[in-house]
Amino acid sequence: MSIEDDVALLERVPTLRLLGTTALRMLAIGSEQREFGRGDQLFNAGDEADAGYIVQRGAFRVEDGGAEVIAGPGALIGELALIVAMKRPSSAIAIENSTVIRVSRSLFQRVLESDPAAARALRDELATRTSQLASDILMAGAKLST
Repeated sequence: MSIEDDVALLERVPTLRLLGTTALRMLAIGSEQREFGRGDQLFNAGDEADAGYIVQRGAFRVEDGGAEVIAGPGALIGELALIVAMKRPSSAIAIENSTVIRVSRSLFQRVLESDPAAARALRDELATRTSQLASDILMAGAKLST
C-alpha cells in the first residue's frame, strides 16, 4: 500500500482521525506493516504493550477474559498502548490472513509532541470519553442499588 492509502486507512479510525492529516501522514511514514496468517498471535494477555495496531486487511479475535470482539479493517487494537506503558489486558489472534499497521508508542508520542493541536484534540476526546464512562458507571450503580 502507498502512504496515501495508509493515511486514508488511518483517517477511518475515530481516535486517529482527530489528529489531522499532517499527523496521520507522519504516523503512516513512521509505522510498519506486518502480516499474519490464520491462527497467528498478534499479542497475548500479559505481554508488554508498546504499540497499537490498525487492521488493514483480514480480522482478529480479541479476547479479554470471557469477552470477545472481532476487529476488522479500520479497527484500532491496543489503543491505550499508544499513550501509556502497560501490559496487554487481552489477546489477539488472526482469524484469517491479515495485515496490520503497527504504530509504536514512541512514534505516536513524537507525533503528538510535534503537533500540539493534534495532542489537544486527543486530550479533549479522551476527557470526553472518561467523563461519559464515569457517568455510565454512576447510572449503572444507581440502577443496581434500587
